[in-house]
Amino acid sequence: MASIAAGGAAVLSFCDDDKMSIGTTPAPTTNAATTSKTTPTRKDDKVVPLTTQDNDELLLATSELSIHEQRNEQRLEKATREAKKHAGGLKLFSGNGNLALANEIAAILGIHLGKATVGKFADGEIKVMIHENVRGRDVFIIQPTCPPVNDNLMELLLMVSTMNRASARRVTVVIPYYGYARQDRKMQARVPISAADVARLLEAMGIDRVISVDLHCGQIQGFFGPRVPVDNLEGGVVGIDHFGAKDLHNPVVVSPDAGGVYRAKKFKEGMAAKYEMNDIGLAMIIKQRARAGVVDSMDLVGDVADCDCILVDDMIDTAGTLCKAAQVLKDKGARRVFGFASHGLLSGPGNDRIANSAMEECVILNTIPSDESREANEKLTQLSVAPLLAKAIFNIHAKKSISALFK
Repeated sequence: MASIAAGGAAVLSFCDDDKMSIGTTPAPTTNAATTSKTTPTRKDDKVVPLTTQDNDELLLATSELSIHEQRNEQRLEKATREAKKHAGGLKLFSGNGNLALANEIAAILGIHLGKATVGKFADGEIKVMIHENVRGRDVFIIQPTCPPVNDNLMELLLMVSTMNRASARRVTVVIPYYGYARQDRKMQARVPISAADVARLLEAMGIDRVISVDLHCGQIQGFFGPRVPVDNLEGGVVGIDHFGAKDLHNPVVVSPDAGGVYRAKKFKEGMAAKYEMNDIGLAMIIKQRARAGVVDSMDLVGDVADCDCILVDDMIDTAGTLCKAAQVLKDKGARRVFGFASHGLLSGPGNDRIANSAMEECVILNTIPSDESREANEKLTQLSVAPLLAKAIFNIHAKKSISALFK
């Protein structure tokens, strides 16, 4: 240990190598030149003592400089804290639900899709392995729960579990198409509310946020607890641009059922605001179902004679409702009939029904992967929802507003 010099006080200091050392402070010395309040300075080669006013101005300037430096340090400190807070960065992963959409979103964001193995073992069990470090990262998993619904759902659940066990900072699931959404209430005794049960499964795995596109009904957002916010994006904003570019004559937006009137109204208002179509109308079809997937009768509420009609729905399953609604509109004197839906399931005969329907064009989004039969259908047009999802992901990661995407 070093000895302490006479007249000095011992002090503790930390060196660069984090070793504690003992040093000394020199004994204070008295100097008249340093203690005088009128310290001389050189001006025009003459020694001129500072006046009291000069001293005050010098002290004020020094004080202002010190405050400015402190503010700069505080700003730098704040920026450093924010950088550390977001140092994890954005990570994007996908299951096998819709790899094409995930790659398109990654390209728009300017990042690579995360490396992962998502497949099956020989006995059919789902196998998930992440090949990148996600500790402290902001992870987004893109996986629609479209057919095969249960396989895609299980992949999503296990991927969420894997990310949490790998210490991801936040896990957001991007579900362009939410499976089991139509089972959102009890229509009869002894049936489950499957949409709520899926939400509870996802919450149990530890998700932090959900992004979806046009949920079948808005109350599904309430199936998740208050700690899991749900962003239900409106796919209609993509369709508005498509139909706004068409030369429509007396346009009327039509809801194919009573439950979709609000969706059709939002679509109508969007077209009116963006393309100044102030004369656009709104109509509704009331349908009676004989059983699930079979429509018994349809009645039109509104006038569509000599009008270009746009049927707006959230999804097309077997296309029975949509095609029958298009025929009803034609029978009522509609000039042209178009269809728009965010999710094109096209189960069973759906694709063929659209090809042989009274519709001039049917527009869907790519929330569900396409196939050769869809691409061969001349009446079917597929638009990309990737730009909308990419903006939502970026805004959430950067802590920006989501509602600004729809203004």
